[in-house]
Amino acid sequence: MQNNKFKLSPVALAAFLLVNSAAHAQTAPAAPQADATPVAQAQTVTISASADASKEGLSSAYSGGQVARGGRLGLLGNVNVMDTPFNSTNYTQALIQDQQSHSVADVLQNDPSVRVARGFGNFQELYVIRGFAVNSDDLAYNGLYGLLPRQYVSSELLERVEVFRGANTFINGAAPGGGGIGGAINLLPKRATNEPLTQITAGMESGGQVYAAADIGRRFGPDNNTGIRINAAHRDGDTAVDNEKRKLDVISVGLDYKGRDFRLSADVGYQDHRLTAPRPSVTVDTSIALPKAPDASSNFAEPWSYSNERDTFGTLRGEADLSKDIVAWAAFGARSGRESNVLAAPTVTNVDGTANTYRFDNERKDTVRTGEVGLRGKLQTGSVSHSLSGTLSGFWLDSRNAYALSDFINTLPTNIYRPLASPEPAATFFTGGKLASPLTTHKSILSSYAIADTMSFAGDTVLLTVGARNQTIKDYSYDYSTGSENGKYNESAVTPVAGLVFKPMKNVSVYANYIEALQQGAVASGTDIVNQGQTFSPYKSKQKEIGVKYDAGTLMMSAAIFTTSQPSAYVQNKVFGVFGEQTNRGLELSLYGVPTRGLRLLGGLTLLDAKQNRSFGGANDGKDAIGVPDTQLNMGVEWDIPGLRGLTLTGRTVYTSSQYADGANKQELPSWTRLDLGARYTTTIADRAVTFRVRVDNVTDKSYWASAGGYPGAGYLVLGAPRTFVVSGSVDF
Repeated sequence: MQNNKFKLSPVALAAFLLVNSAAHAQTAPAAPQADATPVAQAQTVTISASADASKEGLSSAYSGGQVARGGRLGLLGNVNVMDTPFNSTNYTQALIQDQQSHSVADVLQNDPSVRVARGFGNFQELYVIRGFAVNSDDLAYNGLYGLLPRQYVSSELLERVEVFRGANTFINGAAPGGGGIGGAINLLPKRATNEPLTQITAGMESGGQVYAAADIGRRFGPDNNTGIRINAAHRDGDTAVDNEKRKLDVISVGLDYKGRDFRLSADVGYQDHRLTAPRPSVTVDTSIALPKAPDASSNFAEPWSYSNERDTFGTLRGEADLSKDIVAWAAFGARSGRESNVLAAPTVTNVDGTANTYRFDNERKDTVRTGEVGLRGKLQTGSVSHSLSGTLSGFWLDSRNAYALSDFINTLPTNIYRPLASPEPAATFFTGGKLASPLTTHKSILSSYAIADTMSFAGDTVLLTVGARNQTIKDYSYDYSTGSENGKYNESAVTPVAGLVFKPMKNVSVYANYIEALQQGAVASGTDIVNQGQTFSPYKSKQKEIGVKYDAGTLMMSAAIFTTSQPSAYVQNKVFGVFGEQTNRGLELSLYGVPTRGLRLLGGLTLLDAKQNRSFGGANDGKDAIGVPDTQLNMGVEWDIPGLRGLTLTGRTVYTSSQYADGANKQELPSWTRLDLGARYTTTIADRAVTFRVRVDNVTDKSYWASAGGYPGAGYLVLGAPRTFVVSGSVDF
């Protein structure tokens, strides 16, 4: 453990002052989970207020409290999982807090359909759903794209993490980062609970990383119609990886108001995330065999490398009841973000770990504006009831970028097993734009309108959803140095949807769907390509899926079979292009809930067959796609120890089968299994609800390559995290 002095940042100081000013308020202990021993549960907060100004409010938690009964499905609104012809899982704030999750990636370690990877050449979290990449650019915040920090989203901002599996342009519109093929992730902000909340949390983890957070919520006004929820957090210090440092400051304020026939909510947030000497991804020369994974705690980063990201964002949402059965809504949001990076990712040239690297600097400034308006209503035609929805949406992005490279011909020597620290070279050998004042290099304007009708037949035993979205994508690219236009396109397409739910019994839903995704054309980027900045036209993906869901009362189980085809991009001979097609077929099995009192389960199994149908020159036709394992297994268990009131033991196993780092399938990553263990103890001290938590990730300290690729056509490797201890304590005042 390395020593670190804990220095209060402005955000941490604000958190302390907020807690200090509210500490005198008495709060009732939060409600316990339905299956737990009836004691004060600091980790479980009952949310009765809406998280999105919707009439339906927040979907209630399923038995066990880790997953919700439903979630947001774009223009369709909040829908119970048994009533939707799609496959989704909606993770709750109780799960996020109990597992001491740092970010969205930590939450998704519970999902068997998702594997976490990384952006190309940077430290952006990337989520692979059903074998297709979903960039963190494409996270939705309360239904709106592009509002949250694009590389890392702190868990303190979140009430729910909703995972939709499958193509989804109809649901949410085209994703601005080019995702939306294998799934979508919607993040819900926190809202004030019915009971006053003043909670502080402090903790520490391996390496000496320290943590402090405050969560404060109040309702006031007539009938408690107005609410405010404030969250602030600070992390600082070394991580479990040698010589790697992380610093995070985040603060958010959520407001809501419930009128007689209208509802309003607003959110504003700020996040500053800084990494010093972060362990980079590794590229392996395609002419050699894949090297063995280095020690999990080792760091082959250059000591002068770093990655900084700072964002300010806000949203406003309103909803009005036009009549008993008709609701109108509108939502708007904006973000201003800045990224500053000095990177040095090694390329391995020999199986003994010999590698080379060079310095790559980049600056990025994003300005985002987005919004939607919609109308939802119900009507009856004979024996058929209809739920009709319509929406208009828009998205605007201005991205300013500049980069500079050191000499990438006479590279810096290193070794991933025996790292060599090189003096910091000047990044002046090759430049694009001015780092101090980057020009606009990319503009994206998305607009769409959509309609849908969910029809109910035979006493709600048959539900048929049909609809379509007309999506327009305007995209412009500009020269880094002159700002002159390099290319543009303005194209529109209609993406339909058809979904059927049949309920042969009250607790069984059989469903099928056909849905498409319109993927925004890729922009050529990376550190070693000759067509940097070239923009490609949009392309469609098509999905077919059938499945079944069974609700046993306290245990939910589901199975789904799907097939999705997607045009795919590659880097060939240093040229980025859309050269081929990839088809992913799979089987998903999942379960969550309480099979017996005091025991909670969460997990499942995903089997994938991801093939390259068309590849560059046909060389890789029929071979596996890069970075897609055949088998993904996740299983989490929580056990309330009988006779030891308030004590819960936790465990989670994550298994990922072998995958390939190259399209020719010559470089195979071995399969890996990770075991995580933990415990929490909830008690009452001086009439305050107190919860102590401890978690150990990668208990066996296994060294393994966790993922390959994520960016089209690139098979870079990410080393799995070492054994990491995390401890924290929460107190409700």
